[in-house]
Amino acid sequence: MSVRFPPGSVDAVVLDIEGTTSATGFVVDVMYPYARERFGELLTRRADEPVVARAVAQVREEIGEPDADAARVQKVLGEWVDADRKATPLKALQGVLWAEGFALGDLVSHFYEDVVPVLRRWHAAGLRLYVYSSGSVAAQRAWFTHSAEGDLTRLVSGLYDTENAGPKQEADSYRAITAAVGVPAGRTLFLSDRLGELDAARDAGWLTVGVRRVGEPYFAAGVGGHPEAAAFGEIELLSERRTGI
Repeated sequence: MSVRFPPGSVDAVVLDIEGTTSATGFVVDVMYPYARERFGELLTRRADEPVVARAVAQVREEIGEPDADAARVQKVLGEWVDADRKATPLKALQGVLWAEGFALGDLVSHFYEDVVPVLRRWHAAGLRLYVYSSGSVAAQRAWFTHSAEGDLTRLVSGLYDTENAGPKQEADSYRAITAAVGVPAGRTLFLSDRLGELDAARDAGWLTVGVRRVGEPYFAAGVGGHPEAAAFGEIELLSERRTGI
């Protein structure tokens, strides 16, 4: 079904990635194993790199083991991956490895076929596009840089994760993004497949659309009372007609 917004009512669109713009299966089956196979080397040979050292310190703090060695940290990271836990240090380390994998050509990001044409249309119409994902900013940047459609980063005005914005199921995180981007909450649209995230965004005053794609993990859970769409092409932002598109 189509979701329509009045002309000029949306100035910014904030995008979730996993399950919304891109297939969760690709992340779980390709991205997670790629990083997991490389955690050991990252934690030992590259332990002095600032992003690695910071993430390790965060893991130790979270598990209450200040002296945890690399093997223990690696074990915890694996457990978090298995539990699909959106822990900030895990996402930071995955982001480092994924960015390198994209740069090496080992990885090419996945987008559903309905997504990129619509993002280009919205961008051309003057809408500001942002990303808010549990994946780190580094991972998001690599994701949008190395797509099968080429470099898409020019379409995006800003990237937000659980470190620079906060947990995705807390309204204050969305308020923080509103303050950072300078777009009124009531003119900001959030697209996600997860009810808890949609509820938090709505509580912060944002507009919402639940993206429900058959086969995605949260499809059966539905999107509560939020408007819903099965593809980006079903979301009609009439303000884009300002440019005749």
